[in-house]
Amino acid sequence: MPARRLLARLRELMASGHVSLPKMVHLVAIEMVTEVCSIYAMRPGDLLELVATEGLKTEAVGHTRLRVGEGIIGIVAATADKLNLPDAQNHPGFVYRPETGEDAYASLLAVPVRRAGRTLGVLAVQNRTVRRYNDDEVEVLETVAMLLAEVLAAMGTRDDAEQNFGGAAVPRQFQATRLAGGIVRGHVVMQSGLPAPTKLLADDPKREMDRLRLAVEDMRKGIDDLISSGLPDALDLDDSPREVLEATRLLAADSGWLRRSAEAVRQGLTAEAAVHRVAGELRDKMRKVVDPYLRERIADLEDLVQRLLVTLSGGAAHGPVAPESILLVRRLGPAQLLDWHARGIAGVVIEDASPSGHAAILARALGLPAVAGARGALDAAEEDDWAIIDGDEGMFFLRPETELQQGYDHAIAARAERLASYAYLRDLPAVSKDGIELKLMINVGLALELNQLSLTGADGVGLFRTEIGMLARGTLENVKQQTATYGRVLDAAGDKPVVFRTLDLGGDKLLPDQRVIEENPAMGWRSLRIGLDRPALLRRQLRALLLAAKGRPLSVMFPMVATLYEFRAARDMLLAEVKKVSPAPASLSIGTMLEIPSLLWQLPALLEEVDFLSVGTNDLLQFFFAADRGAPSLAGRYDLLSVSALDMLEYVCEQADKAGKPVSVCGEAASRPMEALVLVALGYRTLSMPAGSLLPMKSLLAEADIGALRGVLSSLRKGGAFDRSLRDSLVTWACEHGLDL
Repeated sequence: MPARRLLARLRELMASGHVSLPKMVHLVAIEMVTEVCSIYAMRPGDLLELVATEGLKTEAVGHTRLRVGEGIIGIVAATADKLNLPDAQNHPGFVYRPETGEDAYASLLAVPVRRAGRTLGVLAVQNRTVRRYNDDEVEVLETVAMLLAEVLAAMGTRDDAEQNFGGAAVPRQFQATRLAGGIVRGHVVMQSGLPAPTKLLADDPKREMDRLRLAVEDMRKGIDDLISSGLPDALDLDDSPREVLEATRLLAADSGWLRRSAEAVRQGLTAEAAVHRVAGELRDKMRKVVDPYLRERIADLEDLVQRLLVTLSGGAAHGPVAPESILLVRRLGPAQLLDWHARGIAGVVIEDASPSGHAAILARALGLPAVAGARGALDAAEEDDWAIIDGDEGMFFLRPETELQQGYDHAIAARAERLASYAYLRDLPAVSKDGIELKLMINVGLALELNQLSLTGADGVGLFRTEIGMLARGTLENVKQQTATYGRVLDAAGDKPVVFRTLDLGGDKLLPDQRVIEENPAMGWRSLRIGLDRPALLRRQLRALLLAAKGRPLSVMFPMVATLYEFRAARDMLLAEVKKVSPAPASLSIGTMLEIPSLLWQLPALLEEVDFLSVGTNDLLQFFFAADRGAPSLAGRYDLLSVSALDMLEYVCEQADKAGKPVSVCGEAASRPMEALVLVALGYRTLSMPAGSLLPMKSLLAEADIGALRGVLSSLRKGGAFDRSLRDSLVTWACEHGLDL
């Protein structure tokens, strides 16, 4: 089939500046020798409308419509995958539209028309004979669909809202999950490892082939250099990092996707367009894979494609974004979030994320309003759309109407005034209305957050997440690097205490070179388990902490302790390192997080040996309720304000008081107003939270009569209140007493 001739004729048509959809379908039908060629464009309301055809009845244009998922065309749009059917009318999804006159045609090939992750329509060809279209015909039609996507997108930007092919002018709102509070409005920026090529059709295919070959060689050489350059000392634990790099090299050397890219160039595409098209096809297929490890290969593939595209485009680095930009992404790691934050984004919408994931924790630390689970937002949005994130209510508004924008403008102004009103609390102690003295501390993970100690008047750092900086850099640090980091933290804190948590890697916090495949990673090889199984890793960190102290007081806390034996093993390792470091810390406090329910049955014995205890409600509640905190669908399945959870937390506090050991809460519950009030009512006197929550929490506690709340809570629990009614009753009480939750 003369693919080059078809693309050449389409290039001439597009170069003329008068692109006509009827002319496009006419050209495709002639060159592909098909009796029918039709274009269906996406309309507002998830409808596909026949907008041009060669072979079907012309009166059907503008009248035949199918819902997404309805009929062969609707299925292709819904799945973003092609259908090649020898006898389409016998397909179970076939829907007959008599006005089209398509009953005479048997075979059908339909491909999605996609751009920037969005389905803009469907391109289809048909013939009377029963036949399956060959691979060359499929590739040609997919290439035409790529060109058609640019045409439909251009038409959509010119037409008004009623005629917009992509529905770009239609206001949309999405219910989402709250990741980080706050409100922001601005223009949308899209994260795409596959930037759309600016030029699709090649003037000189031979030159494009040479460009592709050189870019591939450059990509492979870069990976080879990475492997041959050796691994840092901190990564010499086993061979898994090298195995991952070798696997990446195999993917880079794979002849399949590169051969298909070269074939697309030979058909007449530019090198960028060819790589973009083939990688997009593979990405769409891989996203349908259920296996989590195989799905991670998407990121590997997109990284390789990004390397190719950057080389082909001249290697320009990403620059800053416009002020108040809102980032829309499907998935986001902590290192990527830091990169985007440095570029100036003001808020983020992540389709696949959970409130307890690392991206969410980092967003809260950075003060970025963020939501997750806004399904369909990425497909509905266009670059530079106006949008609003309401992180407080878990809402995302795309192309909001004027009245809504004005309402949020007023809300943002009121919020700024409210935050300013908290400033006077900074230097005041945290005391409840009825005189209960409290310590409010902050959770941090980056040195850049330590200025929040003075800005909030926090009593100290209740949780320093030592893994955050390493996740941000994408690698483990050696002793010298860690010592410098921890030293800066202690210098910035001055006389205020800092509790360092040892590395909490694993689960949802994987470094790029960690290759861990587990069915239940949250309950798998993570945190202290890694440190005890790889003692060199833990010893390096403990030595760095001791060196950083330089004779100052030091507090170290171990995460994910399941047994008293595990705590003893980690503590003994720390004490052994103390003997090797001079000067020794002025004082050394060794504690543990309570995150695993098994530790509850060893609590009295544990409290005899620890210096302090910190309750990590995030993991403790997910294990207590057997509800994965990483699954958005289960976000409401575990509630601290439930009878059983309150009994457990009260028991912990009572045992700590009995043993005379300090106990705090450093999980996310400490930053949620109603939960924090209840924790104080149960007897907890130290809460650690994201910096942005501290002054509002201090204001809330200053208005709260904790003694009265304790009485109400006791009455409700004795009265047999069920979990949901318990929460509702507590919230009602708080509102009746003028507490702003």
